[in-house]
Amino acid sequence: MNTIIGLLIIALGSFGQSSSYVPINKIKDWSWESFWLSQGVFAWLVFPFLGALLAVPSGHSLGEILSSGDGAAFKALGYGVLWGIGGLTFGLSMRYLGVALGQSISLGTCSAFGTIIPALMVGTDLFTGKGLALLIGVCIAIAGIAVIGYAGSLRAQNMTEEQKKAAVKDFALGKGLLVALLAGVMSACFSLGLEAAEPLKATAISFGAQSLFAGLPAILMITGGGFLTNAVYCLAQNAKNNTFSDYTKATAGQLTNNLLFCALAGVLWYSQFFGLALGKSYFTEGSVMMAFSWSILMSLNVTFSNVWGILLKEWKGAGNKTVTVLILGMLILIFSLILPNLM
Repeated sequence: MNTIIGLLIIALGSFGQSSSYVPINKIKDWSWESFWLSQGVFAWLVFPFLGALLAVPSGHSLGEILSSGDGAAFKALGYGVLWGIGGLTFGLSMRYLGVALGQSISLGTCSAFGTIIPALMVGTDLFTGKGLALLIGVCIAIAGIAVIGYAGSLRAQNMTEEQKKAAVKDFALGKGLLVALLAGVMSACFSLGLEAAEPLKATAISFGAQSLFAGLPAILMITGGGFLTNAVYCLAQNAKNNTFSDYTKATAGQLTNNLLFCALAGVLWYSQFFGLALGKSYFTEGSVMMAFSWSILMSLNVTFSNVWGILLKEWKGAGNKTVTVLILGMLILIFSLILPNLM
């Protein structure tokens, strides 16, 4: 029963993340870099900070937790800077490929690297016992994502350039694929950051924090590192494109509208890691489900992002065969979530 509860919590967070790109359509007269930086303030700083405070027991401070663990916070921050490159290119993959295809490729790569590398780092044998179950689950998830990627290639073949542009304004398949693959590899650093920050979680629990919230300070450090990377890039783009006026010359109504939708995008995006931290607390420590939790989150993100892709008509005009292949890929992903609990 606890496993089901944990999965449901992760699924709710995943649905929030997959919905976080929908508010983009409500942003008025801002460049991409201005939107990305503004939502990042909420997604990577404000809401992670508020979440981390939930892990601070009475009589202690967040600073005490972050200063523990022999530099664990700084290690997590460093991984966060690397993850920030993935987060940045992840946003670009949405721009060039759309919500469905961009997230599928990025998150598929991220799922594999973010699950397998931490297991190898702690010496897990991937060919016996729990390690084998983990490897099989990841392989099935990657297979599902590959099928979805194939659906994306069919979509590109079946649609005219006008249809592609209508579905995704800046559609560019070649550039988008390269960006999405880079996003997936670098985004896996988030999972490595969580592993490096385990001492912070242990400290929070030793202070009396609920295990439900104990992992949230680590997430703050990783997302904080990611914000640094994205802020440097976005401010450079503001300078290059002369778009600082987005912040200074907007009317009061426009600024209010844009900040509200940036805040909405930010809290929806953060919900995936808030849900992951809470959901993992219901899994047995050292179990296959615990080790597979990162892949579960990424697979759910792919599934929900493709649901949004259908709702946003990104697959309109792609043909029945393409949509059938897409649904098959989503079903394979769902099976990959169930399998580890059966082994």
